[in-house]
Amino acid sequence: MTITGAIVIYVIIWWIVFFTILPLNIKSQLDNQKIYPGSEPSAPSDPKIKKRIFSTTLISTILFIIIYILTSFNIINIRELLS
Repeated sequence: MTITGAIVIYVIIWWIVFFTILPLNIKSQLDNQKIYPGSEPSAPSDPKIKKRIFSTTLISTILFIIIYILTSFNIINIRELLS
């Protein structure tokens, strides 16, 4: 795996994990009965973005390390799977 390939795979994993984690444990403004003027009632009241970004980075790094080990020791050969 080249450095460019590794970066691309990490970024793809990061975004997939981020969009998976994003809707978890969200309370809307309507649920909390605290709707801010000019915002949608279904908007999150406290999205906790920093916590989600940190969790995403941690999970993505762990997944990337697993994928890197599997491909570098030829346990999984992506080129054989695609052909």
